[in-house]
Amino acid sequence: MLLLAACATTTPPAAPATTPATPAAPTAREAATVVTVPEAYVSAPQPSEELDSLATWPAPDGRTWLIATAKSTHRLVVFDADTGARLRDVGGEGEAPGQFDRPNGIAVHGDRAFVVERDNRRVQVFALPAFTPVATFGQDVLRSPYGIWLTETEPGELELYVTDSFMEGAKFDVVPPFATLDQRVRRFRVHLEHDGELRTTYAGSFGDTREESALRMVESLAGDPANDRLLIADEDRRHASTLREYSFSGRYTGRSLPQDAFAAEAEGVALWNCGDGAGYWLAVDQLAPLTEFHLFDRVTLAPVGSFRGTTTAYTDGVTLHAPATRAFPHGALFAVHDDKSVSAFDLRDIARVLGLSPACTR
Repeated sequence: MLLLAACATTTPPAAPATTPATPAAPTAREAATVVTVPEAYVSAPQPSEELDSLATWPAPDGRTWLIATAKSTHRLVVFDADTGARLRDVGGEGEAPGQFDRPNGIAVHGDRAFVVERDNRRVQVFALPAFTPVATFGQDVLRSPYGIWLTETEPGELELYVTDSFMEGAKFDVVPPFATLDQRVRRFRVHLEHDGELRTTYAGSFGDTREESALRMVESLAGDPANDRLLIADEDRRHASTLREYSFSGRYTGRSLPQDAFAAEAEGVALWNCGDGAGYWLAVDQLAPLTEFHLFDRVTLAPVGSFRGTTTAYTDGVTLHAPATRAFPHGALFAVHDDKSVSAFDLRDIARVLGLSPACTR
């Protein structure tokens, strides 16, 4: 009837006076300018490896090792962090000490490497540089572990946080009941004995269980003891892929990084500690053809800037190595490129292009 009336009207009525609509404020992503920081190197591709997570270690010969987990070949791959040259492989498929089944997260403390194995459902500990198996733990509680972050609470005492992204359904892509998501992060306490042995204790789990803020798919996490802050990446784009803030006690603070800052999955996360309480959080936006790296203020979590390389894409893990190395006197950011290579960015280049605090590269 409205259409017929409109057709019968010879002189359209005057349009009512309106106030021009205020344009919608741009999202954090729309407002951001993504600059380019060229990589210092991208290593030779290893398509069969399915590289995932990274950690660094200063070797006795003066080199810095970049250790990557290789999920498909069930081993660790060790690179020269200054050049990207492949130095050695460690392990192989199996359940015995020194073997792996889908290794994923990795963290290094002192001369110990802690490796999370998704399908062996454990954390395996190695003594460096020989990668001698020292201990395993977590088999009695872990279901599908992925990421790891650790901190030294006092000399010889570590606290470890391991994400546990167990799922349901025929394709293991269905989020479990929300009531069970208080098990998304497992906490372990590790005591380093004087004889090199480790004593571990399970210290419980945590995770918000409300539908709007539960951790649905988890992997990467990192912490900042000075601000009692854990940032945990939720990768489930079907709901909201972002980084959620927890205290070290396991309490969800209700804060998260702006969801609209991420166009793809929020992935790897690292803290850039610049001293005197200052610094930046760096978070991966897992994009192709080029990954975007977003920086946020260490204290306020306000967006600071974003950059991309010229090659690095579809990044999973990152690690930020602030101490000087032979090739990077001001430190470096290392990232996985497309599951098959490792990339390096000079921290000095990132700071210069984004106009960051000079204190971060002294």
